[in-house]
Amino acid sequence: MTFSTDTYDIVIAGGGMVGASLALQLSCHSQQQLRILVVESFPVAEKKSSEAPTYSPSFDARSTALSYSSQLILEPLGVWPLLARHNAGIKSIHVSERGQPGSTIMHSEDVDWPALGGVVENAWLGNVLLNALHKNNNIEFLAPASVKSINPQQQGVELTVEQHDREKTIGAQLAIIVDGANSGLREKLGISTKEHNYQQAALVANVSFTKAHNGCAYERFTDQGPMALLPLSDSELSQPRSALVWSLPNDQAQHLLSCDEAEFLQTLQQRFGHRQGEFIRVGDRFSYPLKLVEAQEQVRSGIVVMGNAAHSLHPVAGQGFNLALRDCARLTQVLAQAYQQKHALGDLGLLQSYQQQQYLDQQKTITFSDQLPALFTRKQWALSLFRGLGLGVLDIAPPLKSQFIHHAAGLHDGAALGHHLS
Repeated sequence: MTFSTDTYDIVIAGGGMVGASLALQLSCHSQQQLRILVVESFPVAEKKSSEAPTYSPSFDARSTALSYSSQLILEPLGVWPLLARHNAGIKSIHVSERGQPGSTIMHSEDVDWPALGGVVENAWLGNVLLNALHKNNNIEFLAPASVKSINPQQQGVELTVEQHDREKTIGAQLAIIVDGANSGLREKLGISTKEHNYQQAALVANVSFTKAHNGCAYERFTDQGPMALLPLSDSELSQPRSALVWSLPNDQAQHLLSCDEAEFLQTLQQRFGHRQGEFIRVGDRFSYPLKLVEAQEQVRSGIVVMGNAAHSLHPVAGQGFNLALRDCARLTQVLAQAYQQKHALGDLGLLQSYQQQQYLDQQKTITFSDQLPALFTRKQWALSLFRGLGLGVLDIAPPLKSQFIHHAAGLHDGAALGHHLS
């Protein structure tokens, strides 16, 4: 694709799942009036807008958990029917602590929702979002290409974009940075970060077992760290499978990455238990270091930092992408209204109002993701007793359970779009 203009309303630096979702929200809620450029550094195959994406699930595919609030954000964009083809609905969540009697199960029926969330393979999620982007004539998508620099101007920003070893200078009212936790653009702009290293790694793999998961997700806390098991659609061998996210000390994660399958499954069985029967298969194993990373600035005149570039969270509650979608929804509301009123989209006061409105949601979610694993790794007997009692109380106190479910689903007070729901 080539540039059709040198000036855009909005340039999005990063065309991954967050960048693509943001572009769709902005296009949809401005009635396709905003001129949007999305720049992605990885090659992406273009599709004709009339073609529906095709996909064959793979046992080893990485996946993303979508909260119920994320479904509500994505539905107006017209992408949910396609996503639902390969979405494994979360009907219940089982929360427990290894070695302790207390546990709780949260059901979608507890809050009268069709599901508490769902799990979609990343490749399918990306295919669906890109297919929708190509249907919006007001969105240009450049890949592979990269934004090399962003320079504030008196009105908006000036960006240098490189594609095929050629650079071009373009203008925009607003540049939005969504190029990941190790954002090069954030660093070039001198935006510092606050980091907390958990001194652990997340081991990620897909696993199969002998019992059907029936849409149940597990959050199991151990003395070494939390482990989550998220339901997936059945594998090509019709075996029930789930996505495993296992937080471990670095040395143990490294060992389990390289040990043979039998040892891995035996260790997993010992730590998780037998609620899903016997573990019988594990796919490709990956790991990444666990750190909380927060950008110390999210807005400047003509610039917004979003997604993992703004806040990269502990995966314990699966909140990262879902929080990013709510950030996108809030920013879209602010920008769509400003566009209708013919206000400058890069105005600092306007962008600060977005950050102020989204501050409570971000802080609640970041604190929840940060403190939850710490709460369950402390070994004092009194605290252990308190945790067990707390999990047990949820099962006999429906209002508390409902409040917890709403919080986990991104529908707590202050969350974007939460005020639209009963």
